Amino acid sequence: MSSGLAARRQRALQRARRAAYGSGEYVGQEGFMRASEILDLASRAGVSPAVAVLDLCCGVAGPGRLIARTSGCDYLGVDADPRAIEVARQRAGGNCRFEVSRVPPLPSGQFDVVLLLETMLAFPDKVALMRAVSSALPPGGRFAFTIEAGHPLTTAERALMPAADTVWPTPLADLCSCLQQAGMRVLWQQDCTEAHHIVVEALVLHLGAVEREFGAGDPTLRELLTAHRIWSHWLRERRVRKLAFVTERRA
Repeated sequence: MSSGLAARRQRALQRARRAAYGSGEYVGQEGFMRASEILDLASRAGVSPAVAVLDLCCGVAGPGRLIARTSGCDYLGVDADPRAIEVARQRAGGNCRFEVSRVPPLPSGQFDVVLLLETMLAFPDKVALMRAVSSALPPGGRFAFTIEAGHPLTTAERALMPAADTVWPTPLADLCSCLQQAGMRVLWQQDCTEAHHIVVEALVLHLGAVEREFGAGDPTLRELLTAHRIWSHWLRERRVRKLAFVTERRA
């Protein structure tokens, strides 16, 4: 693909995402949370000026930069992809710092709030993850995250889902056990399944239009649409429930 065609397709993808999320709700996020949901979760976690926030698996940090810009918090985003971190640095404001790092372990130091938005799905060992998060928080520190609650994928489901090695749903009972083992208690919980199903249905519609415009030969776009169609089916049938949590480290 020529550089000019690639640039046109990228612009078309951005237009499709903005249309799918709705006016003012797209901030560069990879998951299905709208900007208003991101800010609400951060507010419920107590993110405010001078609060130390650690954003795990931030990618290019669209949600994290939004939170930092609107709250004035002291923000650190970490991600294993150096290219994503470079983009995040180029786009960020003065109260944002970034590190290239795999998780776990977490960066040294303590934080008032740890965020993990739309990426807990990629961690098969959630006990180790939550223990690492707990160790980075003081008593009373908050961990705010989203999770895909459901039984592990079957062999047939893994064969259909692109990048299935990053797709590890967790039964809700197992999640609660992980939190308890890590010394965390739930402060707030919300079911986002219906809201996120609406978003993913819109993404399928608008990304499908991009595929028709540029042709179906691009494997990256084809896999993206395949994954979104599977997620639409799973959310509609409640094979997986999308949940948002704010938890607190117990004394």
